[in-house]
Amino acid sequence: MTDEPVRKTSVRKTRWAWIVATFFGAGFGKPGPGTWGSVAAALLWWLAATFSHVDTTTLAIGTAVAAVIATAIGIPAATIVARESGRKDPQIVVIDEVAGQWLTLIALPGQLKYALLGLICFRIFDILKPPPIRQLERLPTGTGIVVDDLGAGVYAFLLAQLAHHLLR
Repeated sequence: MTDEPVRKTSVRKTRWAWIVATFFGAGFGKPGPGTWGSVAAALLWWLAATFSHVDTTTLAIGTAVAAVIATAIGIPAATIVARESGRKDPQIVVIDEVAGQWLTLIALPGQLKYALLGLICFRIFDILKPPPIRQLERLPTGTGIVVDDLGAGVYAFLLAQLAHHLLR
């Protein structure tokens, strides 16, 4: 037996991809990293709506743009983190929840109760993954990681809009 230090073999991490994919570390939240990513997205949306004082149309456009950007950057980031972590769909990748959550919140009034409504609707569909959402996970790498949450976001958007119009 020798006294040589044990060498740690580490995979080089692509910094920008890990920051984006974990949504600035929200993906390291325990338990349920996906919920932490969704909460972070809903909270940011509500804060933006509250402090920007924009009208509902401008908020909807900004939210849609944010969802598109999260998707466009999230797919390659999720692909890189999946490859570097050696996992097909690492739980720490939550940019997919962020994109899906923002998709859910498009066109809702910028109030805390609607942030909570959107959060609940999205988490239900993200967890249950009704057809055809589950099948979207089969798409390759980051595309499958992100697009299934966009599917959950579409379902959640529809449910949240229905609830908003019925309950106002």
